[in-house]
Amino acid sequence: MGIFKENLVVIPTYNEIENIEAIIRKVFSLSLPFDILVVDDGSPDGTALKVKELQQEYSGQLHLLERKGKQGLGTAYIHGFQWAFGEGYRYLFEMDADFSHNPDDLVRLYTACAKEGNDVAIGSRYIKGVNVVNWPMGRVLMSYFAGVYVRFITGMEIMDPTAGFICYKREVLQGIGLNDIRFVGYAFQIEMKFNTWKYGYKITEVPIIFTDRTKGVSKMSTKIFKEAVLGVLYLKIRSFFKTYIPQTEAEVVPEAPVTEMV
Repeated sequence: MGIFKENLVVIPTYNEIENIEAIIRKVFSLSLPFDILVVDDGSPDGTALKVKELQQEYSGQLHLLERKGKQGLGTAYIHGFQWAFGEGYRYLFEMDADFSHNPDDLVRLYTACAKEGNDVAIGSRYIKGVNVVNWPMGRVLMSYFAGVYVRFITGMEIMDPTAGFICYKREVLQGIGLNDIRFVGYAFQIEMKFNTWKYGYKITEVPIIFTDRTKGVSKMSTKIFKEAVLGVLYLKIRSFFKTYIPQTEAEVVPEAPVTEMV
């Protein structure tokens, strides 16, 4: 493979002009070095233009993939991961652009994988009580009991299966076969964890405090929630007919070339 790079934070965006500069600067201010890949789905508010402007300041650290139109969270992450494979990153992180995930916790997720021997570290809202700030009670209950439902159907013991703040070792993302991932919203996050668990990788949950966005608009919808409910049943039924043998790096072939837009 050649020389490996260390850490890449993949941040999907759609209309995050109010948050994108601040989140980028915060990540680059951390004591541990992280590179960033923004995957923007054609934001009409100029999010990608702001990233391009910041690339002049953070040359070689800040990267951008531009896509035409909203194609879903899941495909954004998969495109980002496939790009990262070609660049040789060891640890790949999922993180939102809106500060609901505290960038300071990236270091803790990295430590859980790189120093403590885990393959996947999940930033968990529910591993130590309920650690959610600024959500209405109805949404907290929906999120919490979604986890109960997922655990009941799948048998996983992950307390926060819909979490989107995660560190993966590259071997995990290559081993589970990203081209087989089918869902794009909440169900994408569940499917990734379910496959990781079924393939036998070591998963840990790191307690975090999740703070709802203060700027911009949430992308949550009833369609995304419905996909998660039905998707869990699909995943469980499909697992009865699937053999979970991790792919090797030599077997991993991206679905299509992924090119950085500068």
